[in-house]
Amino acid sequence: MATATAPLTSSDVASCCSPLTGGVLDTAAAERLASVFKALADPARVKLVSLIAASDGGEACICDLTEPLGLSQPTVSHHMKLLVDSGLVSRDQRGKWAYYRVNVAALDRIATAMSTHSE
Repeated sequence: MATATAPLTSSDVASCCSPLTGGVLDTAAAERLASVFKALADPARVKLVSLIAASDGGEACICDLTEPLGLSQPTVSHHMKLLVDSGLVSRDQRGKWAYYRVNVAALDRIATAMSTHSE
């Protein structure tokens, strides 16, 4: 047996379905976060950030990052360029080797942005 339902009025919709606007990221902030998340969208890059953060002194040579991932040095260099471009890691050239360090401030900004806007 079907039950009759009354159509919703505009005041009904306004009271129960008001748009969420508090704490919403503006477009520029959303684009910045999206570019960082895009840089972390590959498991190899997530692992690279983790390896660098866990390294002695908080930095790692590119020569030490290839074996743990099982990837070639050019492939790791490509991943590292994307991470540097996103601001998640910094690069320091020493002779023929590049050394990388995690940008902790960038990770803190991501965490703050997400926790501020997730409630």
